[in-house]
Amino acid sequence: MAASKPSSPLPTEIKLHQKSRVVEISFADGNSFRLPCEFLRVYSPSAEVRGHGPGQETLQTGKQDVEIQKIEPVGTYAVQLHFSDGHNTGIYSWDMLYDYGVNQQSMWERYLERLRQAGTVR
Repeated sequence: MAASKPSSPLPTEIKLHQKSRVVEISFADGNSFRLPCEFLRVYSPSAEVRGHGPGQETLQTGKQDVEIQKIEPVGTYAVQLHFSDGHNTGIYSWDMLYDYGVNQQSMWERYLERLRQAGTVR
């Protein structure tokens, strides 16, 4: 029997820094991540952004000044973020937010490269 992947640590604190447009998330294992609102918006787990299958992703542009207006808990496993551009359909699980924190740099570089390939800017 294969062992299941252990889930990420639970968050111990989530702070929205409105002036710097950053969400700071601290986890039970001592890790803490600062995720910019723009990063969270362009990597929204919603169908609007990700599509309904591989290759259906929609490149998000013009989100540099987006803000998070509200963070709403979803059960005990996630949050729903309400962005200033009206987007609010993505559910961000604790595992996803932890993964975003660990992989933020490479994900951001991939996003910037996709923008370059599309001939557009943030």
